Amino acid sequence: MNILLYSHYFAPSVGGAETIVLTMARGLAEVHARDLSEFEITIVTQTPAGGFDDSVLPFRVLRQPGLRRLWQEIRSSDLIHLAGPALVPHILGLLGRKPVIIEHHGFQTICPTGQLLIEPASIPCCGHFMAGNYSECLRCRSDGNWLASWKLWLLTFVRRFLCSHIAANITPTEFLAGVLRLPHMRVIPHGIEPMASFRRSPAVSGPPIIVFQGRLVSSKGIRVLLEAASILRSQKRSFELILIGDGPERTKLQEHARELHLSSCTRFMGYLDATEVESILATASAVVVPSLGGEVFGLVVAENMSRGLPVIASDLGAFKEVLGNAGLTFRVGDAKDLAQQLGSLLDDSAWASRLGVQAKQRVVDCYSREAMIAAHAQLYRELYDSKS
Repeated sequence: MNILLYSHYFAPSVGGAETIVLTMARGLAEVHARDLSEFEITIVTQTPAGGFDDSVLPFRVLRQPGLRRLWQEIRSSDLIHLAGPALVPHILGLLGRKPVIIEHHGFQTICPTGQLLIEPASIPCCGHFMAGNYSECLRCRSDGNWLASWKLWLLTFVRRFLCSHIAANITPTEFLAGVLRLPHMRVIPHGIEPMASFRRSPAVSGPPIIVFQGRLVSSKGIRVLLEAASILRSQKRSFELILIGDGPERTKLQEHARELHLSSCTRFMGYLDATEVESILATASAVVVPSLGGEVFGLVVAENMSRGLPVIASDLGAFKEVLGNAGLTFRVGDAKDLAQQLGSLLDDSAWASRLGVQAKQRVVDCYSREAMIAAHAQLYRELYDSKS
């Protein structure tokens, strides 16, 4: 079966969707039937290779094809799988009468910005588009560009219409399925690569270490984390706050940390390679994911659960679903609540360790790579058989 898997962004680009697409493509390429590969996978992407070597991958990668080449690839494929509602390959797949699957990594079919956040304040949106409050959607732009607002607003209608006329819509959480409300829905949780090589460092003397990992953008809620850290410092607590990642808000966040007198206990590490990230996380007492919105699964939540680390996340629907009872949540944007949850965790290391064990087991039970691959393979077979 020839599968065209379209992902606008792909390696060497780094992100949640890119990670899932790469993991899934690797796994599907390994599926065999009667000792033969069952699926021939072609990744189509608009991301240039840069220094990335596509030849090391067990599938074909086609980068930045023209419209004619893309049409040829779609016509020669048995099934089209899109990582997000990309319009051009979506329309070409329908014109080619191919079964089209869309795996949703955002809110593009119910929110013009795809984030479900009210900009520029980064306040969680209650769902204005689906409620018909379109004037609110048109005002929701951080740059004040009305033409861009109208374009995104109109494209949301187009995407929603097209996604209502395909073979399957996939979401990684029941939460996302519930808010998108599209037909032919399948919930297939993301699968996490095993963290078998990860080992937590033995406890050493020194303050506990709180880690944030992600892009330094307003929607990730880092200001809330800094304000919570300020509250903990006012309580005379000793700790070290490490922020892994970079982004456009870094300078402003560093200035905010100075204003809160946190410079002595806060380190902005920027982008680190995988070995450096693992080294820091091995010393972590807790990982905080304070996002304000825009989250459909929470890969950083699940990955750190897989490491056996206690995770504290904002109580967004996707995060609550992934964490279950194996982590802590706090009210979105509430620094006082976050400080309270962090303080409780830092005060009870035995409880923190138990949470880490429970988190690791939950990932094994609910978010395995093998289960994700098997569920996609089964869906492909069903759609292929129904077409035949």
